[in-house]
Amino acid sequence: MNILFIGDVVGKAGRDGVKKCLPKYRDLLNTDLIIANVENSAGGAGITEKVYYELKETGIDVMTSGNHIWDQKDVFNFIDSKPDLLRPANYPDSATPGKGYYLCEFKNKKVAVLNLMGQVFMNDVNCPFQCADILLEKISAYNPNVIVVDFHAEATSEKQAMGWYLNGKVAAVIGTHTHVQTNDQRILPEKTAYITDVGMTGNYNSILGVDVEGPMKRFVTKMPCSFKISKGKVLFNAVLLKIGQDGGYAISMETIREVL
Repeated sequence: MNILFIGDVVGKAGRDGVKKCLPKYRDLLNTDLIIANVENSAGGAGITEKVYYELKETGIDVMTSGNHIWDQKDVFNFIDSKPDLLRPANYPDSATPGKGYYLCEFKNKKVAVLNLMGQVFMNDVNCPFQCADILLEKISAYNPNVIVVDFHAEATSEKQAMGWYLNGKVAAVIGTHTHVQTNDQRILPEKTAYITDVGMTGNYNSILGVDVEGPMKRFVTKMPCSFKISKGKVLFNAVLLKIGQDGGYAISMETIREVL
């Protein structure tokens, strides 16, 4: 089974990058399931229902998110009716709309996609490690063949800790949030694929997808300033995850990085 995971889609540039690249990679890599982190897909912060449908039309099967999932207020109107749009599972369940996991079947394999968010330098959420244990117990009755985790976190150490914590329990722990693709993809000893960050799909000549002037001014002057989504060349970042014939474990993980 081949799973393509697309890194954080940032604004219209990111959406355009998905539209241009996805048809090619879907056929070239013979993908069975496509997952994308979309928490920055609407104007660089959050997602709207219109953008959700725009991305679904590209062929994305499951959408994950992170700390910006609530930035567009429109999301509260539709997230409960879109089980394939995930918010981090370690938000308090009793007070938070949406779900943090998705169960589906692709190529005769039962697949579970889990979305977790880190605590270090991030929003105040429940412990992602305890939440991972709870989710794995919750979905055990479904008996999934393949479990993929999007861990949306800032600190490299916390991401690596999650990789080792879930080693042997899931097929892959895929890091998102920092928008810069890391060069540490590997298969852990118990056949769990891991990468610290997939990187972003958005404007290439930018700082994390936004015009360089805004972030640079903030760093230099220490004054608040607005961020604008930049235009121009697009960077497409993703990973291809290959799952064993019997499911449950990873054979390989390859990074994809293309400038359009």
